[in-house]
Amino acid sequence: MPQLIVTVEGVEVKHVYVAKDRTTLGRGPDNDIVLQNPAVSTRHCAFELKGLADVFVEDLGSTNGTFVNNLRIQRQKLEDEDVIAISGFRIRYLEATGDSGFGATAIMSMGATPHLPPPVHASFKVLSGSSAGLEVPVVKAVSTFGQPGVAVIAVSHRRTGYYAAHLDGAQVPQLNGKPLGHDPVLLAHEDVLELAGTKMRFMLGQ
Repeated sequence: MPQLIVTVEGVEVKHVYVAKDRTTLGRGPDNDIVLQNPAVSTRHCAFELKGLADVFVEDLGSTNGTFVNNLRIQRQKLEDEDVIAISGFRIRYLEATGDSGFGATAIMSMGATPHLPPPVHASFKVLSGSSAGLEVPVVKAVSTFGQPGVAVIAVSHRRTGYYAAHLDGAQVPQLNGKPLGHDPVLLAHEDVLELAGTKMRFMLGQ
């Protein structure tokens, strides 16, 4: 599934999984992506998902404009690695996806930023369902797991460890029996995640 990574001065502030037909962005609280900045219009732009993976960005008559690769646009189809500029925000569009190994119950997507291999081996071991016993390595900079429209989490590898956050879906994932929110949480060895009815144990090892 396509993804939008929002940064300010190189610091990631939002990571959005594009699963809806129309995802709106603006300063108003009723938007799917809320950017609290006076230079962002109340309803600034919208991202439209066509088919399985085609995404179009459309400016909604914003005051300061929507720019794709430094060119002001009204509506444009996005290509992998395009950068949308809205005031001081930069939004990187990623269309690359891949199969995580969970079959129909999970997906994995990753950014294309090169990084060094992690110093330790990280993986999820499936504890329930038809895939019980399956071990899925976590080797990308950003991976998403779950069932689109139900529950999706993002697992990001940073210098200080692996962090998980609820990314999309009405069902709230559980981490060690407690709700996992949208703020990234550092994962510890043998943490148990419950996601869309599937239990997984996070494993760290050399």
